[in-house]
This record gives sequence, structure tokens and C-alpha cells, in this order.
Amino acid sequence: MEFSIDLPTGPLAEAIVSTVRNSESTSVFNHSVRSYLFAEILAAHEGCLEDDAYDRELLFAATVLHDLGVGNQAKGEARFEVEGADLAADLLRQHKVPEADIDRVWEAIALHTSPGIAERRGLLSYLTREGVGLDFGRNAEVARAWEKQIHAAYPRLDMVRSLVDAIVEKAARSVAAAPRYSIGGELLLERQTNGVTRMELAAASSPWGG
Repeated sequence: MEFSIDLPTGPLAEAIVSTVRNSESTSVFNHSVRSYLFAEILAAHEGCLEDDAYDRELLFAATVLHDLGVGNQAKGEARFEVEGADLAADLLRQHKVPEADIDRVWEAIALHTSPGIAERRGLLSYLTREGVGLDFGRNAEVARAWEKQIHAAYPRLDMVRSLVDAIVEKAARSVAAAPRYSIGGELLLERQTNGVTRMELAAASSPWGG
């Protein structure tokens, strides 16, 4: 299987990269880009590249923008997944992306922490969630041949702790940002109760590390 770490180009792709780079920590930015690269590997591995529902630009948008809700543009007034989806939709709208495509990206971002739901909401939502999951080490064997190249270009930089810090900071801003049983709500509760989250503890056994 051929694979390149080259990212999409053009005005929209450049705006996406610039927005994420300027609003997220370097660690979370790298995670977002790796999620796209891992999603592309998975799409090729599963034979999705010729699927009518596959769209590289939309996959790039959904994966790279998926944590926009933990960046400095988000206010912490709703779940980070929803705020990120709203911010992503605004950016795509500025670049005249069709509303139907914006809705697909919004859904993929909003559902990326929802196991059992994202996988049933179409290829874009599935690949977005699985690309993110691969960066946490889930189904790592799919990407084993390329992970050193990807991590050399976009190092982890203690990603899990950095991401949890950002999620918890936003979740602490309002009740609406941390509803019970949401990722934000649970991570905030675990930090307040134990000082560390299960997500951080699990990173020690991830194939990629934290």
C-alpha cells in the first residue's frame, strides 16, 4: 500500500491548518494531523478510497478540526465536541463549502467521542472516530508500518496529558460544558476526585505511548 504524509493543499486546507495551529497547543495540533494521517491509512486498508462516500478534503477537515473545541476559540459554553463542530462549520462556511458537506463534518466532529454511534453515521464519521482512535493506539497494527514516519513528522509531546488538560479546562467553565457521562464531564470528575484520569493512566500501555 502506498502512503504519503503530504497533507492536502489549497485555500481551505491551508485555512484549516492555520486555524488549528493558532488555536491549539502544538501537542494537540500534532494529534489532530496524525488523526487525519491514520484515518487515511485506515481508509486505504479497508478499501474505502473508491467508496462514493469517501472525500479526502472533508476527512481532512473533520479530523484536523476535531479538537477545535479545546482551543482558544472555544468558550466552554457547551461540550467541547459541539463547540468544535460549530467552529469548524463556521470556518467551512467562510470557504463556501456546501451546507450538506458542512453538516457531515459537523456530525463527524460532534460524534467523535461517541462509540457505537459515530460508526453508524456514515463513512466520514466512522473514519474520523477511528483515525482519532488510532492515534491513541487502538487497532495500532493497521498503521504499524508508517507510525515512525508519522511520529517523526508530528511528535506526540505528551499528547494525552496535554489533551486532557485542555478538555478539563474547558469542562470546568460551565455545567453545559461538562454534562455527566460526557467525556468532558467524566475527565473533570476524575481529575477532581483522583488527580489523574483513566485516559492518562491508559496511555502507559498504548503502543504509541502518551
